[in-house]
Amino acid sequence: MTGQVPEIYDRVGPVLLSGPIANAIVAAIKDLNQDVIVVDRGAYIRVLVPQYCVVTRSAIEMHLGRSFRFPGELETVMSAFKGSFQLNQDDAAWRFA
Repeated sequence: MTGQVPEIYDRVGPVLLSGPIANAIVAAIKDLNQDVIVVDRGAYIRVLVPQYCVVTRSAIEMHLGRSFRFPGELETVMSAFKGSFQLNQDDAAWRFA
């Protein structure tokens, strides 16, 4: 471990540019995962979930109130992420390696 707090070390998830789309993604992640930490830094939001974080296109659409395209739209607001990342037409997942 390189100076990271043990409770944060094994957490994974996206770093999102702040705004309405990021808010919908965070709300969807909170719906689908347990023990979610959200760190709001103003210009960006870091989301951290232990070991495995998943978000579905349908959950984002429910919070956003419109259709949301996977792949495509998530990547426009996700400036970085922690963990390994997989994306298909229905969901996105970040895993601790």
